[in-house]
Amino acid sequence: MAMMDDDRDIGRAPDLNADVGRRRTGKKRVCRYCTDKALVIDYKDPQALKYFITERGKIVPRRISGNCARHQRKVQLAVKRARNIALLPFTVTHAS
Repeated sequence: MAMMDDDRDIGRAPDLNADVGRRRTGKKRVCRYCTDKALVIDYKDPQALKYFITERGKIVPRRISGNCARHQRKVQLAVKRARNIALLPFTVTHAS
């Protein structure tokens, strides 16, 4: 009977869910505003806010930026305010 089971496995595709439990976990990012209390989130400083915006103009999520929830909300609000007064672009211009 063991021979029959082996014959059936030959035509099957590999099991892609075999190592679901193995995920690559990197080092936990720490909120830079919580560690350094002197840093202030200011919408009038576009150079500091550019770190939290992708090349396409989207706001970087918490899991990428490493901000805590409180400071991510403040960064989000600062980016939106800076966009409204034209310090930051809403979208990226196309270079065709």
